[in-house]
Amino acid sequence: DVQLQASGGGLVQVGGSLRLSCTASRFTFDDYVIGWFRQAPGKEREAVSCISVIDGSTYFTDSVKGRFSISNDNTRNTVYLQMNSLRPEDTAVYYCAFRWGTTITPILVSDFHHWGQGTQVTVSS
Repeated sequence: DVQLQASGGGLVQVGGSLRLSCTASRFTFDDYVIGWFRQAPGKEREAVSCISVIDGSTYFTDSVKGRFSISNDNTRNTVYLQMNSLRPEDTAVYYCAFRWGTTITPILVSDFHHWGQGTQVTVSS
């Protein structure tokens, strides 16, 4: 069974940084995608960033390009989401999720069948 453990959220001021971690069960094969999603109160869950573990290709939603980065540490089975220059609109519960496959797009929430627990990110102004 796929298990994900997300951590790293917190309260930060505008312009600050946080690093989220998503540690996954250890797999024999690397043909999977880890995605970071977020959901703010009253809004739909949206994809923030994804990474294909096998080839390192990445995706970022437009609003975080240039501010967020995503990386994978195979030795730790952990994907990191580095969030810099945080803005109040980044405030949300962040979730990491897993799906099999090698291509990043299309990114559909419904394709991710395994989810970690959410971690709250709050950016104060």
